[in-house]
Amino acid sequence: MNVYAYDRAAAAAYARKWALGRNPAFYDFNDIGGDCTNFASQCIYAGCGVMNYLPLYGWFYRSASDRTPSWTGVQFLHNFLVGNDGVGPFAQVVPLEQAEVGDVIQLGDGRGDFFHSPVAVAIRPRSRGKITEDDILIAAHTYDALDRTLSSYNARQYRALHILGYRK
Repeated sequence: MNVYAYDRAAAAAYARKWALGRNPAFYDFNDIGGDCTNFASQCIYAGCGVMNYLPLYGWFYRSASDRTPSWTGVQFLHNFLVGNDGVGPFAQVVPLEQAEVGDVIQLGDGRGDFFHSPVAVAIRPRSRGKITEDDILIAAHTYDALDRTLSSYNARQYRALHILGYRK
């Protein structure tokens, strides 16, 4: 397998195009738990074009009833990306100030449970030194958002999933 660069611009362009709408090629999970991680997965896929078709532990979408938990579940996406040593995208958790456009920034509560998966679409210039949640603009589904600051969410913690590349 070879490692390829993640196309951050393509992921962000997809996020901007579909943040306030729905791509008809994918089911809208809003009414059955939320669509945020489905949308994040679509953005990641736009940046790499490769899915991992392992039945339970991979990362793929064929239809609403033929997909992996990692395509639509917050914790499952994290587990796949940081643990993937096979085909498809892979990531590492980095401090928020190391996040880049196209990365997924997961939001958590005070107990360590993560509940939302927006995608970074812009990072403002560092006027105060290091990047903070005020500097990261996201796109998201469930509560649709485009160019919303990360700081505008009611989250107690953040986890930046920095996409390192993909394999095929």
